[in-house]
Order: sequence, then structure tokens, then C-alpha cells
Amino acid sequence: MYDFIQKFHSGWAYLALLLLVVAIVNSVIGMTSKKEFTAKDRKIALFGLIATHIQLVIGLILYFVSPLGLASFGKMAESDIRIPSMEHPLVNIIAIALITIGWTKHKKATTNEAKFKSITMFYGLGLLLILARIPWRLWF
Repeated sequence: MYDFIQKFHSGWAYLALLLLVVAIVNSVIGMTSKKEFTAKDRKIALFGLIATHIQLVIGLILYFVSPLGLASFGKMAESDIRIPSMEHPLVNIIAIALITIGWTKHKKATTNEAKFKSITMFYGLGLLLILARIPWRLWF
């Protein structure tokens, strides 16, 4: 079961990252071209939000069935253990919280530019944090 969840978590990450990049690029284009925020733009951002939340749920399940999860807290001095067992989950939870804040702020915004700007900023920050804490050695 652990191997399946780990592979699913890694595979879903490609989709989640792709949807985040598409949402950010779409928002940058919308912001710079001063276009109207349409239902299509909302759906693109929503798909990025949903994909990251699904990734979070899969990651939390993986964390609690993984040998690198809770059982490795006594070995945090070793970076090979610390990154996947503490830094990766913590930073990615913060990143997904930022993405969620961006989604919430866009809903409260009244202008098209403010909607695109909140998605660009918060989704972009979330994406940067996610990319910074992916355990690249374990991913490929």
C-alpha cells in the first residue's frame, strides 16, 4: 500500500504543478492585458486549488504510513531524513495555505486586476515554496 500511495503522490504532483503553472500564467496574462476575469479564469484557478488540496490529502496519508513519517523524529540531524519527514510536509502545507488565501482573496476582490493579482501573487508564492521543498533526489 505504501508503494502505491508514494507513486500516486509523485504522479499527482506533476498534474498539480502543471495546473498551478497554468493558473499563474493565465493570471499574469489576464493582469497584463487588462482583460475581464471570466468563468474560464475562475475554473483554471479552481482546478489548481483542487489539485493542490488533493495532493495535500494524499501526502498526509503517505506521511502517516511512511517509514519517514512520525517514526523518524529522533533523527532530524540527518538532512536525508529531515527533508522528506519534516521540511517537505511543513513547507508544502504553508504553500497550500497561501494558495487557498489567494483563492479566497480573489473571491473578495471587486476589480478584475485585483482578482488576477491575488491569484498571481499567492499561487506564485505557493508554487515557489513547493518547488523549493520537493525532495528531487527521491522524486526521479
